[in-house]
Amino acid sequence: MTIKTETEKPALTYSKTRGLVELVTAFMKQRKMGLNDFIQKLSTNSYACKHTEVQSILNLTPPQDPELMNSNPSPPPSPSQQINLGPSSNPSAKPSDFHFLKVIGKGSFGKVLLARHRTDDQFYAVKVLQKKAILKKKEEKHIMSERNVLLKNVKHPFLVGLHYSFQTADKLYFVLDYINGGELFYHLQRERCFLEPRARFYAAEIASALGYLHSLNIVYRDLKPENILLDSQGHIILTDFGLCKENIEPNGTTSTFCGTPEYLAPEVLHKQPYDRTVDWWCLGAVLYEMLYGLPPFYSRNTAEMYDNILNKPLQLKPNISNAARHLLEGLLQKDRTKRLGCTEDFIEIKNHIFFSPINWDELNAKKITPPFNPNVTGPNDLRHFDPEFTDEPVSSSIGCSPDCVLATASIKEAAEAFEGFSYAPSMDSYL
Repeated sequence: MTIKTETEKPALTYSKTRGLVELVTAFMKQRKMGLNDFIQKLSTNSYACKHTEVQSILNLTPPQDPELMNSNPSPPPSPSQQINLGPSSNPSAKPSDFHFLKVIGKGSFGKVLLARHRTDDQFYAVKVLQKKAILKKKEEKHIMSERNVLLKNVKHPFLVGLHYSFQTADKLYFVLDYINGGELFYHLQRERCFLEPRARFYAAEIASALGYLHSLNIVYRDLKPENILLDSQGHIILTDFGLCKENIEPNGTTSTFCGTPEYLAPEVLHKQPYDRTVDWWCLGAVLYEMLYGLPPFYSRNTAEMYDNILNKPLQLKPNISNAARHLLEGLLQKDRTKRLGCTEDFIEIKNHIFFSPINWDELNAKKITPPFNPNVTGPNDLRHFDPEFTDEPVSSSIGCSPDCVLATASIKEAAEAFEGFSYAPSMDSYL
């Protein structure tokens, strides 16, 4: 693939353009699949299953991590299996407090909606999740992990903020900062790749956010352009903490097989214990994608892509600086014990020569002008959201109050399972 340089734009023939469109279209379709759905699809593909590495991934005994994702349908847990999901207050917030305006995102368990609070007229992104869907796939711990990570975010400039959360008999609600500059994936899709200064700026803000999470002993585990938003000025905002793993000490490891196929680190594919350096691998993959247009080991054939991640040497095409080349080689080191960041974590990334133009204090204070301005006119400007979401009608059930919900046994159990979800910040957190 021809790469855009600082001084020239590549000449694309019709055939090259058509091939590029087909490749990117296939890439987009594949990455929209959740990992569980992807594994299920992979397991039914006879050609892919013949591949040695794919057989290894599919046939190995799942890691004995209690928070391992399970996509097999199962009944909601009985009261004896339910877990107290953490202490919190029970605020008086309810769905009718909001006027739900537009769908701005969708996931496995629900939707994200643009909402305006009826009292203060403030705009929020409200993530509405179906309890039954979460319980069916045994994802309670991931949802609570997301909530816990959001609670720990003491207004870090590049992490989305949680204002509060609440629940009804059948749904969970996260009331989050509303960010409308668009997904990094959306902008990459439109521009194919970024020039190096722009990629460096984004990589620095992402690294700062990851470094902060690591300082709280949290491993993010699912860094990808879809989880990286731009705010109205063009700064990075990291969102979606559902796959975060808490309580990972500097030398601690975990072993859950999770993430997004294109960004899985070799040690995750090998089902080996992994540590916080998995996030630095993902940073390398995202930086590579920003500079070249596709992830480093991407193939439309998933078995081949997995084999590439595990065995193929990193290939860096020309037209990037030596500093960028050296950083990518360090981050995309297959041996995690030799990967950049394995010893001093964020400090090693921060001090790399590629980031020498970055003043980190000014970066964290948002005093560096972003290289791209989304130019949104206000909260109602949805130009950077996928019409696939915004054209969808807002369901009348989103704001349904508890008294209009059928009190089935399963929904009753769901309500009990998420006891402790609701959260209201103390006044001190606003000081």
